[in-house]
Amino acid sequence: MKISLSDHFSCGRLLRFTLPSIAMMIFSSIYGVVDGYFVSNFAGKAEFTAVNFIMPYLMILGSFGFMFGAGGSALVAKRLGEGRGDDAKSLFSLVVYTTFAVGVLLAIFGIAFLEPAARLLGADGIMLEQSIRYGKIILAALPFFMLQMEFQTFMITAERPNLGFVITLASGFTNIVLDALLVAVLDLSLEGAAVATALSQAVGGILPVLFFVLTRTANLRLGRTRFEGAALLKVATNGSSELLGNISMSIVGMLYNAQLLKWAGEDGVAAYGVLMYVSMIFAAIFIGFSVGVAPVLSFHYGAGNKTELRSILKRSNLIISVCSVFMLVLALVLARPLSALFVGYDRGLYELTVKGFGIYAFSFLFCGFAIYLSSFFTALNDGLTSALISFLRTIVFQVAAILILPALIGVDGIWLSITAAELAAAIIAFAFLFIKKNKYGYM
Repeated sequence: MKISLSDHFSCGRLLRFTLPSIAMMIFSSIYGVVDGYFVSNFAGKAEFTAVNFIMPYLMILGSFGFMFGAGGSALVAKRLGEGRGDDAKSLFSLVVYTTFAVGVLLAIFGIAFLEPAARLLGADGIMLEQSIRYGKIILAALPFFMLQMEFQTFMITAERPNLGFVITLASGFTNIVLDALLVAVLDLSLEGAAVATALSQAVGGILPVLFFVLTRTANLRLGRTRFEGAALLKVATNGSSELLGNISMSIVGMLYNAQLLKWAGEDGVAAYGVLMYVSMIFAAIFIGFSVGVAPVLSFHYGAGNKTELRSILKRSNLIISVCSVFMLVLALVLARPLSALFVGYDRGLYELTVKGFGIYAFSFLFCGFAIYLSSFFTALNDGLTSALISFLRTIVFQVAAILILPALIGVDGIWLSITAAELAAAIIAFAFLFIKKNKYGYM
């Protein structure tokens, strides 16, 4: 049975509607992890370290796709809730065209400044050369990566989450098959992994474009548009939390790498890379749920249905609470086998990774609430509050923790810092929820 944005959502219906977006995010994370697996096991530890070292720079540029997707989807879904279907389609088209154009410009910029950025971050010698080799190929596909991230949200707004998942599967299998062929069989090392990722991103970005051009049944369609400067500004400000959150996470990732180089050497950077790959999969559950719920919230906000807003918020917090406990237990159980999968060939690195995993896992108890509540305010078109939550979570709390805790307790403080930051972020997010309750009527 098809579920529409206008429906009443019980816990079961909420899970059924968001399951494709959760699966979509999980699978996107998994096929991102595939690169790490093949590079680490078939290219080598030095290459694996280089990929993890340059990745924050690449993700900063790609974060604009999240901004256009989250901010655009919230405003488009709001127009749908207000009964302005034609205006919603026009704005949707404008956002997609703008995203691609910005992606081209950012790709040119990113390639031009790749080497200076890598040097600034501390890379030299072989690591510098390997980072540039990998980064240039990834950046060439940046416009498609941005579209891929954007359409993951717009597919839900178009009430086609299952199709979004199928497209993600196609993109993911492209990456997996090409990684196996180019890296494991043809021994093309970093270039092979980068080409596999770039082509998979092209698949994930182009297939949705074809659907939205050809469709006659979806509530959104790519076609003619008109320039709306004020609306684009609203999209940018409303999606600023997602942009800020992703940029901040990348900056913090650079800081983690610098601290780990200081306290644990290159093995520390490699161990952190494993934790990041695995945490992406776990966090993808919360992100996928939040992305899946957001268009529903925006629709009912546009329709003025405060009763449904209250119901969705209550059920969402219940679902996140259960998932948080489950993911902590799962992370602790899987710490050794997952560490062995990536770095089992190096005993010292393996033990360092397992120890870090056991401490880092407790962050999953808290991160889901800040992720969801930031997305919640984006869905209500309150980009400022959403951005504040993201800024405090990813910059203020994490930077403070990563600078202070290692000085107090050594390398264990690096692994503990993320848990401390996520706990503080969850407290702040709930404080904003209470402060804004009368304005939006969700409590």
